[in-house]
Amino acid sequence: MTYTQWFIFFLAVQVLHFLGTWKLYVKAGRKAWEAAIPIYNGIVLMKIINRPKWWIILLFIPIVNLLMFPVIWIETIRTFGFYKKLDSLLAIVTLGLYIFYINYATDAAYHADRSTKPRSELGEWVSSIAFAIIAATLVHTYFMQPFTIPTSSLEKSLLVGDYLFVSKFHYGARVPSTVIAAPMVHDSLPFTGTASYLKKPQLPYTRLPGLQKIKNNDIVCFNWPADSLATMWGDYSGKFTYKPVDKKTNYVKRCVGIAGDSLEMRNGHFYINGKKNVLPYRAKLQFYYTFECKEPIDQSTYPKFLLSKERTGVYKILSEYWNNDKVQEAIKQNGSLSKIGEDSLYTEVAGGVNPQFAQRLKMINVDTKININLTDEEVVLLEKYPLTVSVKKINHAPDNAIFPHVEKLKWSQDNFGPIYIPKKGATVKLDAESLPFYKQIIKNYEYNDLVANGDDIFINGKKVDSYTFKQDYFYLIGDNRHNSLDARYWGYVPFDHVLGKPVMIWFSWDANAPSFTAKLKSIRWNRMFTTVGGDGEPVSYRYFVLAIIALYIGWSFYKGKKKVKK
Repeated sequence: MTYTQWFIFFLAVQVLHFLGTWKLYVKAGRKAWEAAIPIYNGIVLMKIINRPKWWIILLFIPIVNLLMFPVIWIETIRTFGFYKKLDSLLAIVTLGLYIFYINYATDAAYHADRSTKPRSELGEWVSSIAFAIIAATLVHTYFMQPFTIPTSSLEKSLLVGDYLFVSKFHYGARVPSTVIAAPMVHDSLPFTGTASYLKKPQLPYTRLPGLQKIKNNDIVCFNWPADSLATMWGDYSGKFTYKPVDKKTNYVKRCVGIAGDSLEMRNGHFYINGKKNVLPYRAKLQFYYTFECKEPIDQSTYPKFLLSKERTGVYKILSEYWNNDKVQEAIKQNGSLSKIGEDSLYTEVAGGVNPQFAQRLKMINVDTKININLTDEEVVLLEKYPLTVSVKKINHAPDNAIFPHVEKLKWSQDNFGPIYIPKKGATVKLDAESLPFYKQIIKNYEYNDLVANGDDIFINGKKVDSYTFKQDYFYLIGDNRHNSLDARYWGYVPFDHVLGKPVMIWFSWDANAPSFTAKLKSIRWNRMFTTVGGDGEPVSYRYFVLAIIALYIGWSFYKGKKKVKK
């Protein structure tokens, strides 16, 4: 829906409000016309039901207003003597239209001096829970959102099992475009797996002013642009599912390229505008290396200090199979393999592959080699290991899966570019060669009708040879270079997909531990309440935070005892 359509809807709601409440306004000593004036009628209604005027603001905040409207309906009918649970239920089930019945079909009396306190313990409990949810939803949506790290793409900066606070206000809080959704959940309801939202109606994209702009090397939380999964995690159906931007899966990566940059990757390292990117101290790049051992690799010969590291096998495959295009397609369907060497008969490959598929291709496991994911520091240690023959970095072959998916470019996950990161207001030339870079921006992110016929390109029915971008774009990458699904595969991230900036790790444990007891034992106390950004070694503020919590509990206990004495 456009802003014009939303304005018409707003006026329609005002008409409904007038028709359903004007008699009640009169019974409360107000004028009938006061029920018809937008916003002013809300201020008057707050006076009638003896509630603070600032509640009106909550009625205009998406998601929060879904919780506030039922509260207002119930408060209104109670002000006119309808206290029964059935009355409250009817007000909610009829979406407030029960007030029409009270307005026209009853002799409702105004109770100006009614108590606004709940009449029972249950009512007090429900009221407290309702406003706690409203407050939490407000904070969650517009200020700070909890987030968990499910993958190792940013190891060692962020670990699997880290729980973060993501600031919405650093880059500007994005107003939810999905206006009908369950509070404080993402795209699916807990336990049921069903969608937590309605796809329509939608608000146009709106973002509140931010405190700062995204900078190179910032860690950014965003909605995955390529997401078409039915639910946030665990959907393996392969079916396409349309999802609004704010309900796409949440991702967190490092922003290596900002709007206006020219980006290039050489041997796994980024160059921005021709200069090698220098990462913060806390960032630790990881690449897969092939470790060759003097003896067959087993529990006794594998380096003990690397037991926790991700690793894959090394195999030999007949070169005639490896060089066959159909076999290559089958390999992509059954795993991920990279060539690391060859002889007169065999090609040596490293990576992961379906065991049954490997058996059909008569692949041979190389028992003296293994592929290990390592940082630079770990490589140095491994080279000094007594049984080491060699440690060689994997350099992946060209792959059409790399954005913009143009085979003749011969781009790989380790070497590609240069690539321009689009900036709002910048204009680029459009032709058959440049279109693959900007096609999804024009069509999917900036919502234009695009038709291409050779070098003839039509946007919204008009033939064009250039395009001007409507928003900024970013290039977001994992530090775990050989184990990260990132912009190398899906391309640019639009600014309207940016969710916020991770600012603090508030809890951390090994999410892959085999049991709950093991998870408790794996709690990383040194990571609790550490900042995500900044340079140098992370500093934990856990003792400071725990001291504040202890003081708050002590003060609350003291106040409670003081009230009892009175």
